[in-house]
Amino acid sequence: MSAAFPPETTTDRLLLRRPVPGDLASVFAIHADPRVWTHFPSLRPTDPDQIQTMMARWGRSWEGAGLGTWTVLLRGTGEMIGNGGCMLLTAEGDDPAAGVWNLGYRLSAEHHGHGYATELAQAARAAAAEVAPERPVIAYLVEHNRASAAVAEKAGLTLVHRAPDVGNPDPAVMRLVYADRELTSAQLATALR
Repeated sequence: MSAAFPPETTTDRLLLRRPVPGDLASVFAIHADPRVWTHFPSLRPTDPDQIQTMMARWGRSWEGAGLGTWTVLLRGTGEMIGNGGCMLLTAEGDDPAAGVWNLGYRLSAEHHGHGYATELAQAARAAAAEVAPERPVIAYLVEHNRASAAVAEKAGLTLVHRAPDVGNPDPAVMRLVYADRELTSAQLATALR
């Protein structure tokens, strides 16, 4: 591990902090809302245990790589509006040094369209560059999610891969991978797993 990022940081409008177990109910409430899954409804979690498993992955990234997903709060009010950041993504059994930073963002439906995801994504890219600049930053998404693609582009990522989204219930859906640099075939395979 190169360095560890502080567990809390701020942007102009956001407080980004390492999640704690007490965040589970708020994170679940955001993720369980069908309005935040309009581009991939079959992935919507319906059980808090699914969120607990997801938050455990975030914790492993923080522990193993020095950076992971944050909870996102509004600075003025302290209201939790989502989660996001750069989390270490590796293929099963891989050395963490071979992984990629997965840039992700999920905000409550009431907070879409205000630039918060872009603000979060830019902070996450800066944090990843501070912790392990040799590791690529990627974002993967379905093609019809133009808002997510716009955030990836505003964060400085470019499209490096487009192919059918293997395993998607809709065989016509295309998977896009954006990255901050050219990816090796192993890194692309990690991004697509």
